[in-house]
Amino acid sequence: MTDYPPLGKVLVIIPTYNEAQNVESITRRLRTSVPEAHVLIADDNSPDGTGEVADRLAADDEHVHVMHRKGKEGLGAAYLAGFHWGLDAGYGVLVEHDADGSHQPEQLPLLLKALENADMVKGSRWVRGGSVVNWPKSREILSRGGNLWTRLWLGIDLKDATGGFNAFRAETLRGIGLDEVASAGYCFQVDLAWRAVKKGYKVVEVPIEFVEREFGDSKMSRGIVIEAMIRTALWGVDHRARQLGSFVGGLLGRRRRHV
Repeated sequence: MTDYPPLGKVLVIIPTYNEAQNVESITRRLRTSVPEAHVLIADDNSPDGTGEVADRLAADDEHVHVMHRKGKEGLGAAYLAGFHWGLDAGYGVLVEHDADGSHQPEQLPLLLKALENADMVKGSRWVRGGSVVNWPKSREILSRGGNLWTRLWLGIDLKDATGGFNAFRAETLRGIGLDEVASAGYCFQVDLAWRAVKKGYKVVEVPIEFVEREFGDSKMSRGIVIEAMIRTALWGVDHRARQLGSFVGGLLGRRRRHV
């Protein structure tokens, strides 16, 4: 059985782009739900003043930090920058968290508790006990279908590989090869989860209630989903080809030994 060390300091990373209406509320809810946690707001130079709101929050609370980025480079790039910032600063746990209220800070303790006996924890909408609020049926079908597609192509037993409410041990992020991650948007979460599974890390899903944003516009688009499905399929083809190559190589090796 794996011996899991204590978790250490917690850093919650919140990427933002035009989230001025949401970032203060979500930050205060996080500080209330897990008072010992630190928050890093990674803002992509939002034109609506999100960065200024974040600076004000940081000035009033030493647990809040701000990363000002040059421009809109995508969710994956913002999280990778946040991961590197947190690892360099010595945090033991790094958490992905949306700014728009879809991820509920009050459920973060559930993920941290599960991480005591895991390497990565995913807040899952599609395991027993998980749910979504204010979603049209078409979006639920799209999400469930995308996750089924991912399981079929990659062969991973995760019900919500695309979910973005995730907690990692620092050792997990160091071990999965962050410098090799090139994904952005929707498939970024799949990339991280699949890397963790391939490396043999224990990935656990805990049920969450996912709530549709109240303010602002969703960053999701049909193009992002299609790009993710194509990339996932390509990963799957490459993975299956490697498996087949290893199998054939093993057969040939045994045959040579018996000649």
